Order: sequence, then C-alpha cells, then structure tokens
Amino acid sequence: MKSAIAVITIVFSLLLSMLVAPVYAGSITAIQEINASPARFDGRTVTLRGVTKDPTRIPVIDLKAYVLEDNTGEIIILTSDNLPEMGRTITVRVRIDNLAVIKGEALGTTVVELQRYEQIQNR
Repeated sequence: MKSAIAVITIVFSLLLSMLVAPVYAGSITAIQEINASPARFDGRTVTLRGVTKDPTRIPVIDLKAYVLEDNTGEIIILTSDNLPEMGRTITVRVRIDNLAVIKGEALGTTVVELQRYEQIQNR
C-alpha cells in the first residue's frame, strides 16, 4: 500500500513538473536590468513578470503595445497578439533588439513579446 502511494506521488510530481516547467523555464529578469543596460541584452530572449498597464493600439499600422511594471521599473512591450487585460500580473518571454549599439550605448531599443505564459488575477 505504501509503495503504491509512493509511486502515485512520484508520477504526480513528474507530471506537475512537466506542466509547470515551461512557465518557469528560465529565471525572471528584473526590468531595471534591461533599462539600465539595454545594449547588454541586444538580441537576447528573456522572461519578464509584472503588472500590465497603459495599453496602446494603433490599428492603421497594426501596432499594439502595453507597459509591464515590476518592483524595479517599467518597460514597453510590443505584441502581435491581443492586448492582455490591464491590471493583471503576467509572465512573458520577450526578445530585446536595438536599432544600433554605438560605443556600448543602445539606440532604439524594442521589446517584443514572443510568448505570454500566464495570467493571474490581482486582488
């Protein structure tokens, strides 16, 4: 009986880790780190978590963006998907690109949403 419970516990743990692992694949990057040194992140993919606010939609040029804010700062995220509900905590995988990096200084930094992992309603 105890061995059956142990097997069920192990199987359940493995299944749970397989479901949760994609959501937390990689550590969460603080927004302040990107804002402080965008050149360091040029061409990189990172995971961010924060609260959504300030949606922007310009249908003529199919531009959609929102601000993501964590406890270190905020950053504008461009998306080709529907805008997330504002005031929600989300986790997103993004790509950071700079138009140019001159003498270590980034110009024209863009943060593009690649995947939105979760939405958790704030209380």
